Amino acid sequence: MQRIGVFVCWCGSNIAATVDVEKVSEEIKNMPGVVYSSNYQYMCSEVGQNMLKDAVKEHNLDRLVISSCSPRMHEVTFRKAAKAAGINPYLIEVANIREQCSWVHKDKVAGTEKAIALTRAAVAKVALNQELVPGEIAVTKKALVIGGGIAGIQTALDIAEAGYMVDIVEQSPSIGGKMAQIDKTFPTLDCSACILTPKMVDAAQHPNITLHTYSEIEKVGGYVGNFQVDIRKKARYVDMDKCTGCGVCTEKCPSRKTKSEFEEGLSNRGAIYTPFAQAVPNVPVIDEEGCIKLKTGKCGLCEKICSAGAIKFDDKEEVITESYGAVVVATGYDLINLDKFGEYQYSEHPDVVTSLEFERITNAAGPTNGKFVRPSDGKRPKKVVFVQCVGSRDKTERGKSYCSKICCMYTAKHAMLIKEKYPDIEAYVFYIDVRTPGKNFDEFYRRAVEEYGVNYIKGMVGKVFPEGDKLMVHGVDTMSGETLIIDADMVVLAAATKAKDDAVDLKRKLNISTDSDNFFTEAHSKLKPVETASAGIYLAGACQGPKDIPETVAQASAAAAKAIGLLNKAKLVNNPCVSTVDEALCSGCLACTKMCPYDAISSEEIEINDHGKITRKVVAKVNEALCQGCGGCTVTCRPGAIDLKGFTNKQILAEVDAICQ
Repeated sequence: MQRIGVFVCWCGSNIAATVDVEKVSEEIKNMPGVVYSSNYQYMCSEVGQNMLKDAVKEHNLDRLVISSCSPRMHEVTFRKAAKAAGINPYLIEVANIREQCSWVHKDKVAGTEKAIALTRAAVAKVALNQELVPGEIAVTKKALVIGGGIAGIQTALDIAEAGYMVDIVEQSPSIGGKMAQIDKTFPTLDCSACILTPKMVDAAQHPNITLHTYSEIEKVGGYVGNFQVDIRKKARYVDMDKCTGCGVCTEKCPSRKTKSEFEEGLSNRGAIYTPFAQAVPNVPVIDEEGCIKLKTGKCGLCEKICSAGAIKFDDKEEVITESYGAVVVATGYDLINLDKFGEYQYSEHPDVVTSLEFERITNAAGPTNGKFVRPSDGKRPKKVVFVQCVGSRDKTERGKSYCSKICCMYTAKHAMLIKEKYPDIEAYVFYIDVRTPGKNFDEFYRRAVEEYGVNYIKGMVGKVFPEGDKLMVHGVDTMSGETLIIDADMVVLAAATKAKDDAVDLKRKLNISTDSDNFFTEAHSKLKPVETASAGIYLAGACQGPKDIPETVAQASAAAAKAIGLLNKAKLVNNPCVSTVDEALCSGCLACTKMCPYDAISSEEIEINDHGKITRKVVAKVNEALCQGCGGCTVTCRPGAIDLKGFTNKQILAEVDAICQ
């Protein structure tokens, strides 16, 4: 008979408020195998852990049950305490009587009964637990960063400075991301390019960093410490080794019908183009859709005038396979499509623009060379109306229910910048609430109001319609109840941010999770804010949700620190709770191999001695290094030949029986 010790945690009043912890510990004493039962306010504390260790020695305990919060919170803590006390870490069970019990009950009697049942189930299971020993796996000393914006660049630089090799995979022809499109950054109004460009150059010149621009993630396999990643490098049609970046080809290209993605469609670009002046790598790319030569076989002017012979019209895309120990996702964000917001006349009138388009209009390197003019006629506007929360905090199907976080600040920045250059311009901001949660953020917004005289109006814009060369903005001032009509020359819409369109596809390749808005989700918002549920994969920046630049850079360094900690290990300890196959029961149907998301199950042919007769049969075989213990194969197996160590069918049925008592 096992000697089981049970420890019931109060968790302050989190559990004790709706669970009679003393009654739980008293009731559990009567279960077979339980030789010790007690309760304490905070079992995860140093005092609580020492109490556990002392009880093990005093009562000669060989199995432990801790009734406390979710195993996600402190199972590792209690396993370490058990190991320190001389017990195998997998001979403990954590009964979740907080999230699954006290937090969902108001009635203390019902909460106590459920806590007893959950603890009883844990005792029944721990009695059948077996000692498990984790294996060791080697670590590939190289990291992959997916996304070449400021988050990806900062992450890569930090990892590279620690002495490890890093690959950056970026979809665009150049790294830089959204920050490259921005003119100034809040709250200090630093030049965005002055901050970003040196980091871009550092990333390109760092001996430990390799850039894979104009590339995408094709496939991800393997596991923590040993990821196998296929990278699709699209045909650039320009030899990066030969190109000198002189720019003659981009100037002479006769095909000028394609809208510039970098300029948000405000100007056209050539079929061969470099996204922006400071692009890294500073090598152009040929757009297949716009190139006359690739479509018709004619033209080829760029090839004729290229003195370096860098144009390669026979270039082909290729797929390369690389190995990595850690992966950091830093894919950034996009703005929602505003075509459904017809009341604002966006896409109907050229003088109604998004905030990102406004950034390009006012940028010295933008399509107007920094002159603040209306797209419709090139004249300087006298009145500008900014509309906040276009698509943010919107519960209809066309918008997003969340706050996009950065809009209040960048709208204040935009209003200040135009008032700085053109004090005679009238600036109006329609807002729901002004949200400025950050260091010096509120002071920045107050400057816009008090120092620059920006007119903030608490209310929403109902509609915008053109009248002559004006845009009539109809809105309501909710503070006074007054209906307003402003004859604006230009309207700027603060569009909601959203997750990248390919986020769902990427999450499937990486086996990580997204929330209802397709932003990538962390393993735990407080305990593991930059880690995902898949070991070895980390998050940085706005791919996780709306973030400002300071927060993005800080999180990028945090993700880098986690990756460095992983790469620094000589070997990793894998999870011993993996699937195992009973070869005598296995029918060889191999249904388990088709459903395993980690490709951890294969087949092998074995010999069976049946009363002296040797026969051969095909059975499933589990690669314990690849298996992540999800248990999917156990429910797929029709003959019941697969079990999960630590969660066997016998253990689970014992839990069910205990609950049903």
